[in-house]
Formats: sequence, structure tokens, C-alpha cells
Amino acid sequence: MPTNAINSLKLTRLLQLCSPGLPVGGFSFSQGLEYAVEIGWVTNVAECENWITTNLQASIGTTDLVIIRLVLQSLNQTTDYAEVVELNQLAIASRESHELRLADVAMGRALLRVLTQQNTEFSVEQQSLLAQMQDWQDISFASAFAVACYCWQLDQQLALTGFCWMFIENQVAAATKLVPLGQTQAQNLMFSLSELVDEVIVDANSRQRSQIGNSLPSVAMASAWHETQYSRLFRS
Repeated sequence: MPTNAINSLKLTRLLQLCSPGLPVGGFSFSQGLEYAVEIGWVTNVAECENWITTNLQASIGTTDLVIIRLVLQSLNQTTDYAEVVELNQLAIASRESHELRLADVAMGRALLRVLTQQNTEFSVEQQSLLAQMQDWQDISFASAFAVACYCWQLDQQLALTGFCWMFIENQVAAATKLVPLGQTQAQNLMFSLSELVDEVIVDANSRQRSQIGNSLPSVAMASAWHETQYSRLFRS
């Protein structure tokens, strides 16, 4: 297969992996944003941008992206999956509320199902990894995303970029319904937020395993309080 055809296929796999049409339930979760709107923490475009920016820089960048990078590096270096198992457990342990953990593992398990159904295009080693993951008690979405990128041999930089974009798109889509935002406001917000992605990835690439994690008390409280919110559109 010509090189340009291989690159095109990898790009389409990345786009599919990050697509809102991927059946992993990403748009079922607001990551605490719904309660933040309910309580009046987020009421306009500027506050929405600040909320998503903080999450992107101090949660996605310091936890998920580092997990994805280290899982990819481990998978590309060895067939001993012990480190991948530990990183997966670390990712799940980093979730600060029941709802954030629920969203993480529900999406992780859903992505594993998608990968398992497509495993005929994967190598024997990759199929073995997916089979072993079926026996894991819980699967973080970050771990499953990294495994998907490994199975499709996606470039690390593009993988991290795709994950950031997926988070941004999901959050803006939720804000469009909740704040609410107009369609043009939403698009302008995505343009603005996407400009942060490169610096977030640079920071994530500089972090060691011991530096994984951060604490966002407002997000943790919003997602916890969301569990008992009287009327809601999202599962978290």
C-alpha cells in the first residue's frame, strides 16, 4: 500500500476514533458542567471558556494525556502489559467523584467493545491485548483510547491532539445545550480553545509518571452534586 494511502487511512481512523458518532457515550456526560450551569458558575461564553480551559490544562493535560503517552510508549516497547495495567488503575484512581469515574469506565468499556469488533485488522499481539483487557475489572477511557491508537499505529502527537479535540468538542456541545450558546458562539469557542492544545500537549509530554494528576475541587463538587440534581440532561 502506498505511503500516502497508509497515512490517509491512519488519519481516517483518528477521525473516526474522535468522532461524536463513535458509540462510546461521550455526549451522555457533561463532566460536571451541567451542575456548574445550574448553580450559576457558568452563565456565558467567557465563563464557559474559562471552565473548559481549566479542565483542559489542569485535568486532561496533567492526567489523561500523560496516561495516553505512557501507555503508548509501554505498548510500543514491550509485550509485558503490567505497566499498562498499573497506568489504567492510576487513571481510574485519579477521578475525583463517583460520576467522573462512572463516565470514565463506561466510555472505556464501550470503546473496548468497538475495538474488539474490529480486531480482524489487528495483529496477533494486538488481539491478545484486547482479549486480556476483557478481563480487567474496569477500563479507563484514556487507557482504551491509547490502546486504540496503538492498534491503529497512530502518531503520538496526533493521538494527543485528537483526545484534546474530542474533549473540547464534547464540552462545547454540552454548553451549547446548557448555557445555552448559539451555534456561531460555539464554533468561535472551539476555535479559541483549540489554540491551547499545543501548549497543553507540550506540558503533558514533559511530565513524569510521578506528576500525573491534579485536583479541581469545583469540578469534583459539581459532578458529585450533579448526582442529586433534580432535573438534568446528562448522566454526569
